Amino acid sequence: MSFEKEDEVVLHDKHSEYDGETGTITQVMETMFGDATYTVSFEDGQETGVPEDALDAVESDE
Repeated sequence: MSFEKEDEVVLHDKHSEYDGETGTITQVMETMFGDATYTVSFEDGQETGVPEDALDAVESDE
């Protein structure tokens, strides 16, 4: 699943201080291999270069 700017996601990275937190994608960058990495903003900071497999979509109540 690919994500787009403004999507709400949960980060899963045991090496990150934001592991398990919900954030918003603020930037999508494509690598030279055609994969996407993401910048995710949280309430108190951001994580850059996040691979797609470290993110889960937040289910909306709509």
